[in-house]
Amino acid sequence: RCSVDSRVTRVAWLNRSSILYAGNDKWCLDPRVVLLANTKTQYSIQIQDVDVYDEGPYTCSVQTDNHPKTSRVHLIVQVSPKIIEISSDISINEGGNVSLTCIATGRPDPTITWRHISPKAVGFISEDEYLEITGITREQSGEYECSASNDVAAPVVQRVKVTVNYPPYISDAKSTGVPVGQKGILLCEASAVPSADFQWYKDDKRLAEGQKGLKVENKAFFSRLTFFNVSEQDYGNYTCVASNQLGNTNASMILYG
Repeated sequence: RCSVDSRVTRVAWLNRSSILYAGNDKWCLDPRVVLLANTKTQYSIQIQDVDVYDEGPYTCSVQTDNHPKTSRVHLIVQVSPKIIEISSDISINEGGNVSLTCIATGRPDPTITWRHISPKAVGFISEDEYLEITGITREQSGEYECSASNDVAAPVVQRVKVTVNYPPYISDAKSTGVPVGQKGILLCEASAVPSADFQWYKDDKRLAEGQKGLKVENKAFFSRLTFFNVSEQDYGNYTCVASNQLGNTNASMILYG
């Protein structure tokens, strides 16, 4: 917008050295540039659907009683943030090192922050495009959120899932007392990623699924050995073995009367 008065004889708008409008005559080919007002007090143009290429100096040139006068304005184009590159979901063994990347564009340059989506996480863990985790632990598995913000628009966020693999750890394996003729259950709970495979042994003999009077039920985090009608021969020492590709562990328990 350029303020003028009745003494003005000629007016023009320029972008750098290119004439956009001279009086009412349009000199540029860009359909987005339109004449908004050409009155005794104002000479203004409008740029529709502004993009970053429109940024730069604009000059209003006014001729008054043979004395030229110019007014300059610098257009600064602000662009909302956009994440253009982010790391893919990753699976890594416990103790390994993780590098996550989040690249974003925008004007002004957006601020990048990383945070761990976890009930135990507090605040940001990185205020940089790059997040480095050395010697990762199982507690650090989960989703990591990248946020890009520059106050032009609401922050944009994307997440990366980090899976931490670790060998089985048996968390619960208790001996059980059951009278003869009753139903008995031995339970073996294990934490592992990937989920553990379970096997049961009595002494050194593996117990098979479908064995008479027994049922082995394996789930992601536990295995249940059920005796439908406990006999004297069922009493003794049982071993639960939990394994995945990273290792195995075992625990012993006793079924007694």
